[in-house]
Amino acid sequence: MTQQNTDERPGIAAAIVVNEGRVLMVRRRVSEGQLSWQFPAGEVEPGEAREDAAVRETQEETGLTVAAVKLLGERVHPKTGRLMSYTACKVLGGTAYVADTEELAELAWVAHGEIPQYVPYGLFEPVQEYLDAVLIS
Repeated sequence: MTQQNTDERPGIAAAIVVNEGRVLMVRRRVSEGQLSWQFPAGEVEPGEAREDAAVRETQEETGLTVAAVKLLGERVHPKTGRLMSYTACKVLGGTAYVADTEELAELAWVAHGEIPQYVPYGLFEPVQEYLDAVLIS
């Protein structure tokens, strides 16, 4: 695993939140290149665990209280060059809404078959495998 760009900029933690057979996706007000729809995510703060950052960002962006289930994987994102970690999370409470109106335009609970409409370039393989397992079963 290369450490490119990680010395200057913190890693990004993404939360893969599945509830009632759908995965939570958010649309940023300002897209990062092709990235418009994505998972709730944000920078890992100094001394913060990746899983904790994913939980915190989900709360800040969507108002949902979630718990980390497991780290699915990490990579240097091919579109942004940022170190990304992906954490599977379960909903503990709350109702998802656009809590961070400066960052987010909207959110959606997306069914398995709808994912390609939101993310046409495909998902990180461990995330796709996880969603295949939990959303299809």
